[in-house]
Amino acid sequence: MEKVIKKDVGLAAALLRVHFHDCFVQGCDGSVLLDGSASGPVDREKTAPPNLSLRGFDVIEDLRRRVHKQCGAGSVSCSDITAIVARDAIVLTGGPEYSVPLGRRDGLTFATRNATLANLPSPFVPTDTLLTTLAGKGFDATEAVALSGAHTIGVAHCTSFTQLLYPTQDTTMDKTFANNLKGVCLTPNTNATAFLDIRSQNVFDNKYYVDLMNKQGVLTSDQDLYTNKRTRATVTSFAVNQTLFFEKFVDVMVKMGQMQVLTGTQGEIRNTCSKQNSNGLAISTVVADRDMDNVTNF
Repeated sequence: MEKVIKKDVGLAAALLRVHFHDCFVQGCDGSVLLDGSASGPVDREKTAPPNLSLRGFDVIEDLRRRVHKQCGAGSVSCSDITAIVARDAIVLTGGPEYSVPLGRRDGLTFATRNATLANLPSPFVPTDTLLTTLAGKGFDATEAVALSGAHTIGVAHCTSFTQLLYPTQDTTMDKTFANNLKGVCLTPNTNATAFLDIRSQNVFDNKYYVDLMNKQGVLTSDQDLYTNKRTRATVTSFAVNQTLFFEKFVDVMVKMGQMQVLTGTQGEIRNTCSKQNSNGLAISTVVADRDMDNVTNF
């Protein structure tokens, strides 16, 4: 992971995003990694609109191959590797270290396009809608603000925020900041990206919240966290106290990483992260013989 991030620091945010998108749709089961078959349904999770810009699948598969070479097939799931990779991406860009609970199994099916759209929070929604969506997943308002702090690294495509610039500028956005974004996104459909955190683009810290306090949030779902009375105080507390943000972020990452996980004899341990095992029963039996009910940390 050190070599991966050193070569392309943008992969840190990309790999963290893969973990988010996996967990929010039918749980942390590695289903977003599945390609499906050429003759199978086109309507699948990986090709749903919010997931078309995901990348880093090759990194997860390379690490799976390395781990299985050392430990044997059926030893570590793709969903566990995805969770560990997300943690390492955070640490390698300056964020907090934490132990990742392990013992997840990989799902046998992927979600449909509609299920994916229904479960992933949209960048276009106001805070009240975001909080309702996340409450349905078991997250409170403070946790919602902490999860959004992942946007301290990474980029957003112009089409995710140009509705705030064209035809008229949104009043919640700083004018100079808006003009700078227009310089990147010359039209509403420009194929370009902008950093989500203008103060420390590739560093995992609390500057994202400082951006919001200065009306420099790129996405509606980001900036409205400071505009909304229900979350404004939390944004402020994280902006002035990075230690507090890191503590809350770790707690919510560990919690998110345990959403609807498969354990024991459920699912399988994939031999290749992008496809189901052809001999899934054999691998599942091998893994079940090991005490997989005892969750470990890494």
